Amino acid sequence: MAISPIRTFLDSGVLITGYNGPADLREKALALLEDSTRIFLSSPFIWHEICPKAQFNRRHREYRFYREYFQRAATFNDVRLILDRASRESARSGVSAMDSLHIAAAHLLGADEFVTTEKPGKSIYRTSLIRIRYLFL
Repeated sequence: MAISPIRTFLDSGVLITGYNGPADLREKALALLEDSTRIFLSSPFIWHEICPKAQFNRRHREYRFYREYFQRAATFNDVRLILDRASRESARSGVSAMDSLHIAAAHLLGADEFVTTEKPGKSIYRTSLIRIRYLFL
């Protein structure tokens, strides 16, 4: 019996840590990124959080690292639908604006989990749309 892949939405902090976090934390992020049992999911908002800054600062290797991730990640691009779902979720649970956009995209993509570097206790953990997992546990 084949194991179903884990549909995983990564917060931008996971990608940033995978590129230039402290060695012990970077290893955890890279192990997740290299997990062949996962289908990675994303949104234009994650891309926008990390890629333009790397380009502006001419950090070409960093930008390539992120671009390679986005080339293999399934992306939900219906921004209007993401905004609608995010607004409702933020009003319901008090999740921050940017986190609600990420949660909405993950939910719309049918993610099994949302992996973040946000410490437990932050507002992102109040959502009930998707399971939130702290990368460093």
